[in-house]
Amino acid sequence: MVQVGSLSPAVCYACDVAKIHASAWRFTLLSAVLQILIFPLPGLYWLAWIALAPLQVALLRARVPESLQVNAGVRLIPASPWQGFLLSYGCGILWYVGTCYWIYDTMHRYGGVPVAAAALILLAFSMYLALYHGAFGLLFALLARAKSSRAALLAGPFLWVALELARTRITAFPWNLLGYAQTENTTLTRIASLTGVYGLSFEIMLVNSAFAAAFVVARERRRGLLIAALVAALVLQAGKFVAPDSPSTDKTALLLQSNIPVQENWTADYFQGTLRDLSWISLHPPAAKEGQRFDLIVWPESPSPFFLNDPGFRDVVDGLARQSQTWILTGSIGVDSASALTQRKSEVFNSAGLINPSGQLIARYDKVHLVPFGEYVPFKNVLPFMDMLTQQVGDFVHGRSRAPLNAGGQRLGMSICYESIFPDEVRQSARLGADVLVNISNDGWYGDSGAWKQHLLMTQMRAVENGRWLLVATNTGITASVDPYGRIVTATGRKLRTALEAPYALESRTTFYTRHGDWFAYLCAIISLSAIGARVLKKELGVSSQQK
Repeated sequence: MVQVGSLSPAVCYACDVAKIHASAWRFTLLSAVLQILIFPLPGLYWLAWIALAPLQVALLRARVPESLQVNAGVRLIPASPWQGFLLSYGCGILWYVGTCYWIYDTMHRYGGVPVAAAALILLAFSMYLALYHGAFGLLFALLARAKSSRAALLAGPFLWVALELARTRITAFPWNLLGYAQTENTTLTRIASLTGVYGLSFEIMLVNSAFAAAFVVARERRRGLLIAALVAALVLQAGKFVAPDSPSTDKTALLLQSNIPVQENWTADYFQGTLRDLSWISLHPPAAKEGQRFDLIVWPESPSPFFLNDPGFRDVVDGLARQSQTWILTGSIGVDSASALTQRKSEVFNSAGLINPSGQLIARYDKVHLVPFGEYVPFKNVLPFMDMLTQQVGDFVHGRSRAPLNAGGQRLGMSICYESIFPDEVRQSARLGADVLVNISNDGWYGDSGAWKQHLLMTQMRAVENGRWLLVATNTGITASVDPYGRIVTATGRKLRTALEAPYALESRTTFYTRHGDWFAYLCAIISLSAIGARVLKKELGVSSQQK
């Protein structure tokens, strides 16, 4: 007879997987589907209150006690840490494939990657980031006990937020954090001005834990817990329908939506024609009153060769500034020339140039947080073969400052495209004195997927966290003015070449989140580590006492 101790770890793990009850896999699949439905376009954001509950139930009712046979009367017990990892990891893979499916289209259509390779890239991306889901399942199962699920359910919200912080800080891809499902819940989102988006994630997860508890407690307590969880979800969701008064505005920006297609070959005629068209729309915006003056004109980031050191480009935007007598902020490519004295090569930046009403370039914001494998190639100095990718991928240099741009007394807190999904990074500009936030973006890379809406929800949250008006100028839409409550005040449609009159105001007061950053997420991380440490220590002490 073969003893268990003689089995290889791989065989033991395979046996462990085989012991997961079929119902646990079904609950995991249900949770993945619900999580996917939260973030695409249909507006099913209310499902956030129950989306994670099935996964927690699966983790708490994953297997049959080894001493018993499978039958209808057997009470299932929590997953082992390894089983918990696998259940949650599978859920995470499905969730990323279902919500970040646009990566395939971006890589295939715009990156020229073959169909099979693009599909593999999406799968590899999903398997990588799903490790955070897997880590949640592992730690949740570690805290669960056969006789009581209380510790795991209480720790669940803290674990989830701690892992969202890790996604933000370590992997640097905090896309679709759970709290964004309630971005348009105006009353509830006020907590983000204290805790950032992480506080919303915590609240949502707390209600999910209550729903999960209702399905794992004894029958006599189930009804009361279920009613309490349902009431909490309804009350919290109702905040979407209780709107605070609209804040007053005293300024108007003109936000250009350029709708420039992604193309590689720009002819001189196409270049000049595009600039003339954009300039004309900026001087004659739709529905604008004759002679109307604006406090700021913003041109978005776009897939265009608009170099700030190109006389052909500068002649147009400088002339626009002089003719309109308005400050111009334009998405562009900034270049720092090579210097023989310092032996430094030319550096190219994804930039926003600020031009004063006299037609002079007075400041430039260079994008600090670039998109890996989109705007630069990581590790190319360490791994020589990576350098070959720079022909297909951008070769931009990171900016070095988040200081606001001063546009005649208006301090503009800048972010370019992808940067707006990082809460702590956007708050830096508000902490440094920005009194209005500006995001310029090229969402054309997302095609017709739901990614543009996902990105917009994340960008809106930055207004709430920092108590600032937010001007969003995009290449293909939607272009919008967002108030400090995260509400879209006015917006364009998508895929239109147009200009939007965007009301806004300057705000000088700072929120608690602006001043103190991700304190809440770090607190959740500390509590999570403490709970895990206490569980491991108690288990070790228990083993030691049994041996004695």
